[in-house]
Amino acid sequence: MKKRNWKVMSLLLAGTMLAGTLTGCGSSPSNEGSSGAGNQESSQQSEEQSGEQSEEQSEEQSEQQPVASGDVVDIKWVMVGNGMPSNYDAWKAKLDAYLEEKIGVHLDVEVVKWDNWGDRRNVMVKTNEDYDILFTDSGSYVSDVQMGAFADITTLLDSTPALKSFIPEDYWDAVAVQGGIYAVPTYKDSSATQYFVWDKELIDKYEIDYENMHDLQSLTEALTKIKDGEGSEPFILTSDGLGAVLDKYDGMGAGAPGIGVSYNDSTKKVVSVYEQEDVMADLKTLHEWYQAGIINADANTLGEAPKYRMCYVAQGWPLAAKTVWGPNMDKEVVVSQWGDTHLSFGTVGGSLNCISSSCKNPEKALQLLELVNTDSVVRDALYFGLEGDNFEYNAEGRVHKINTDWPMAGYTQGTFFNVTLTDDVEENQWDEVKALNEQAVPSPVLGISIDTTEFEDELANCTEICNRYKKDLLTGVADPEVEVPKMMEELRAAGFDTMLEKIQAQVDAAQ
Repeated sequence: MKKRNWKVMSLLLAGTMLAGTLTGCGSSPSNEGSSGAGNQESSQQSEEQSGEQSEEQSEEQSEQQPVASGDVVDIKWVMVGNGMPSNYDAWKAKLDAYLEEKIGVHLDVEVVKWDNWGDRRNVMVKTNEDYDILFTDSGSYVSDVQMGAFADITTLLDSTPALKSFIPEDYWDAVAVQGGIYAVPTYKDSSATQYFVWDKELIDKYEIDYENMHDLQSLTEALTKIKDGEGSEPFILTSDGLGAVLDKYDGMGAGAPGIGVSYNDSTKKVVSVYEQEDVMADLKTLHEWYQAGIINADANTLGEAPKYRMCYVAQGWPLAAKTVWGPNMDKEVVVSQWGDTHLSFGTVGGSLNCISSSCKNPEKALQLLELVNTDSVVRDALYFGLEGDNFEYNAEGRVHKINTDWPMAGYTQGTFFNVTLTDDVEENQWDEVKALNEQAVPSPVLGISIDTTEFEDELANCTEICNRYKKDLLTGVADPEVEVPKMMEELRAAGFDTMLEKIQAQVDAAQ
């Protein structure tokens, strides 16, 4: 792990401070004594991992002076949401009592508002601001690891066996950077499945066999029938277009436009995505739909989709038809799956929690994340809020929400699979999500991270070019047989092939 220049200075400064004034992985006296199960477990885990740490990690742990047995560690966790809860102090007091008994930890949470998250997160990482756990995602994870922001928890995971075994091995592989693990991935809807969502009333009216439609081409006849019968465009797109046509290829989080590896290619060949036959076929279909009036004429300029759409594509799971997609339109909807369920760094990386490389007690921070992912009491507290104020358990053990005031974003914290079901749902959609995850097709380049510093100029230039063409291609406005060759000519003049070759070399080197 790359060390930052200010790390030694920070540690020396920390040594001059009184222990009682420390925040973030600091400690305070415990009223529980040292005989609790949590303290015994911590001691055992520390002994087990001490023989497994690298020389550098052992040196850092010695400098950081981990908390002594019997002390309570203060963990600071920074996440995004709608700001701090109004009942934060009462919520914290109740949760801290439970955490202290379980693992000897007190939790301080900072909930940064959505509109300030990007700037706040960047400042915290770049200035080594005091925190222990930080929510992040695939957009900045690799670059932050490369600058030394996060602790390598590869060996430390052996001290939290329940966490390590609960999250599937493919997910750990997905967040590996140069062979090291620097994040706990959130085990939720972490694979990607696309669905065609239909207004059931129209399905019945036009007797459409939607259940056997699993690619774009199979929709053409049905959409034409609806368009002719209803007199309006049945497949509304916004200017973002139908980006899912590119999802058959894994871009490996590199952000290199039009470059990826097919999920079905075990040889891991890096290709020009827009020039592949399957992608071109879908782009041609979109263009045919646009010309036929199936897609709205203003698709490449429409900023927001209308509430109601006769047919559209959404990522999710089948029960979302009842819980999300249908209710959002005030309609009953039916769905059919488009393509395979995929697992990649991009799908797993939507929610990651990382331990700071400056954390003084990373084993305690990781124990907290283990508890969040395996203990429903802790998980419900983070997900729903303060029991008796924000929610309550009914006689059947389900959660009844007293209000919707809780501002923390549940997807940022931990798994969905140990969140207690609410009393307003009949079926457990998380069982369905888990089943999709288990059947997902893993990317052949899972665990391979791309270093974009080798082609920064080419990446910037090609991104600008691709953005000029992508909107019209993905909305069907442009004829792909004309515009894709034009785009590729510009991209190649800007270094596209050089970028592709360097990515391929990195993939080859990682095998």
